[in-house]
Amino acid sequence: MHARYALLLALAGTSAGAAERLAVTATHELDAARPAETIAIPWAEVNQALPGALLQHLTVRDAAGHSLPYQVTNVAPEAKDPQGKGIAYGELIFQHDFAAGEHSASFTVEKSEAVAPPFPVQAFARYVPERLDDFAWENDRIAHRTYGQALAAPDTQGSGKEVLVTSGLDIWFKRVRYPIVDRWYNKGHDHYHKDEGEGLDMYGVGTTRGAGGTGIWDGKQLYTSRNYAKWKVIANGPIRAIFELSYDAWDAAGAKVSEVKRFTVDAGHDFDQIDSTFSFSGPASLTAAIGLNKTPAYAPQEPKVAATPLPAARALTQWVTQRSAGDFGVAIVLPSGEPAYAADAANELILAPIRPGQPLRYYVGAIASWSGEVRDAAAWQRRVTAFAARLRTPLTVRIESVLHP
Repeated sequence: MHARYALLLALAGTSAGAAERLAVTATHELDAARPAETIAIPWAEVNQALPGALLQHLTVRDAAGHSLPYQVTNVAPEAKDPQGKGIAYGELIFQHDFAAGEHSASFTVEKSEAVAPPFPVQAFARYVPERLDDFAWENDRIAHRTYGQALAAPDTQGSGKEVLVTSGLDIWFKRVRYPIVDRWYNKGHDHYHKDEGEGLDMYGVGTTRGAGGTGIWDGKQLYTSRNYAKWKVIANGPIRAIFELSYDAWDAAGAKVSEVKRFTVDAGHDFDQIDSTFSFSGPASLTAAIGLNKTPAYAPQEPKVAATPLPAARALTQWVTQRSAGDFGVAIVLPSGEPAYAADAANELILAPIRPGQPLRYYVGAIASWSGEVRDAAAWQRRVTAFAARLRTPLTVRIESVLHP
């Protein structure tokens, strides 16, 4: 999902004049297919090659000349930009499906006279105040949510309000490629726990880590935060959504720890990237634990749950078989380091050392058997292993600005 960049603004042609286009070449060394590979180019490089370019006046084409969906992220929405440099912009993003054995792909970025309307949304995130401060996100393959302060608040009025204190992460399994978060919340709780044609919420979180929640592990006990306290959306599709959730400080065996999670959600992927930055004083390092709920399915489904560590892939996997709702897999993958494993009464855990202010990157993914792509535990483990191989073999992106002859 991330790439090495060779920002070679080597100007082909004459030494004067504005560039005609930006030429992009993405290469990698993996023989396997890499569907929905995301290519992100810093906007400063786009503007240097194509001065005055605007996000609504661009065309991105592949080597065959096909126009590709693209996104320009926003990093400074209040920035003044009198010279039209795109100071508010962050990155130009588009995707390519690398076939097996395809090690290189070329693209061009050009200014366009015509206005390019928004492309269909495939990655989306939002705060959900109408459902007790939930925060929900999705791409075209899977959806998730987690829980805010209103859900954790006690029912002081005796109204029967649901109360749940957890920083665990939930999964909504989709049967469709279009966005469903708004529609499911509109239908209401009892509807999205049933499969009415678009999929369902068949994953239980409770007070566990759910699918990829974090905590601090002292070798014997897991110390966790309460529900998220603050949220911030940074980018919101159509290809990539980025947002942050902040967690107030909690006690972890005498250390006061707080956390900010940054989620990067890309279209076409089973896995989301999460960068957790912990703040604490006292010890130079702590051990973070990323968890999977040991009992993630509901009792009427008579679930059977099998957890399998995959040390070579730096992964922890889980496969759940159910009576009628369909089976599903969940996994956590670390991109680097030597993973260790542990468990408490509620969670299977994968461990990683952390230092204050230094992000811990990990990936959380899931899939249902009725997707037709993964039907059993062995197939899910192969898919997780293949994803881990992509992380170890990132793209190299070469950029050149090509001048008018």
